[in-house]
Amino acid sequence: MPLLPETARQIDTRVAQAQADGHAPSLLLGVVRDGALAHLAIAGDHPRPDVDLQYRLGSISKTMTGTLIMQLRDAGQLALDDPLEQHLPGTGVGALTLRQLLGHASGIQREPEGDWWERTAGVDLTTLLAGISADKIAYPPHRTYHYSNLAYGLLGGLLERLTGMPWADLLNARILTPLGLRRTTYTATEPYARGYVVHPWHDTLREEPRTDTGAMAPAGQLWSTIEDLGRWAAFLADPDPSVLAAETLTEMCSPVVISDPDSWTGGHGLGLELYRDGERVYVGHGGSMPGYVAALVVHRPSRTAVVGFANSYGFPITGLGRRLLTTVLDAEPAFPQPSRPATAAPGAEVAELTGRWWWMGTPLDLRWDAGDLVAHVRGERVSRFVAEGTDRWRGRSGPENGEILSVLRDDSGRVRAVDIATFVFTRSPDEAP
Repeated sequence: MPLLPETARQIDTRVAQAQADGHAPSLLLGVVRDGALAHLAIAGDHPRPDVDLQYRLGSISKTMTGTLIMQLRDAGQLALDDPLEQHLPGTGVGALTLRQLLGHASGIQREPEGDWWERTAGVDLTTLLAGISADKIAYPPHRTYHYSNLAYGLLGGLLERLTGMPWADLLNARILTPLGLRRTTYTATEPYARGYVVHPWHDTLREEPRTDTGAMAPAGQLWSTIEDLGRWAAFLADPDPSVLAAETLTEMCSPVVISDPDSWTGGHGLGLELYRDGERVYVGHGGSMPGYVAALVVHRPSRTAVVGFANSYGFPITGLGRRLLTTVLDAEPAFPQPSRPATAAPGAEVAELTGRWWWMGTPLDLRWDAGDLVAHVRGERVSRFVAEGTDRWRGRSGPENGEILSVLRDDSGRVRAVDIATFVFTRSPDEAP
């Protein structure tokens, strides 16, 4: 569904102004909604952007590396709290866990040894591992948030050793091909935008090299288009279960560490960055490599995202993407889903659970909805329960997620109370539990 004309005008104007202010040779940002590009805003003409023009993803590559790790976890081939040494021995930092590495909570330094990240080609895995010793750990794990490209080089090495496949081949087989990301590639494939440094005083361009980062590729190697990145954003909003289970992606979006403990506006999950904007939480990642920046910002509840590229290093594209996403969500809130009659009534044993219950003057309303019990406490705290046996229900969302609702009956078999994690609710506020 395309954006409303006024929303589209706002997006186009902001993108044009950002390109003019930031001197990007070319800039494009796309709004993704319900699985497809709903709007594309472009500015600049060096080259003129289009949906099939490749730019470099940079660290957005990490979101795919994280997904590969979670696929293996779901397949039982590893556990997130396994030490690195268990799957990639001999690194000198083997006590660090996969969870710590994925969430940038390991304390390991940002880069490997040597002058490589900016303009020098990477080394092979054996050479990379030979240069890692225990002194690469700058902080004890979980002491602080410390972003690390090296962590993802190690995770890529783990993937290679565990599966017997190079990271790029594994990525193609398990993510790119199944999701139809045909223009997401390891190296630049024409047509692609050249990347530049823009001179700060006279706007001349210096073209940057396009290096193969070798064993560090899982941290930032990939190239893609706005169309493919939009598809990846749609996957992060609503995953294809043949690639990754929805509950696993939700797990990836839970914080491992808060990156700004003074304001709590950012954090990191399992391969995904987390951003708070008011009452909304976005997930995604920024990306940069010499000559390129990229943005991926997703609001999962509304299945809305903003993705973008520019071909000049240092352009503040991730912040721009977040502001544009907020603009879209503020201007075009999700249309409420209609209420529809139930197709069947609950059985008598369930029907007698519905209605209002009380605990210490606090009301609890139980409703039947699509086979589940839904609990409302003061109309604010909402939890959903699924049947787990006779008179036993398990919380599957909300504050009571994981807790047990037990039905308490009197000697005649009538329901006298419901017990939720030892809080006993009765039918009247005057009744004792």
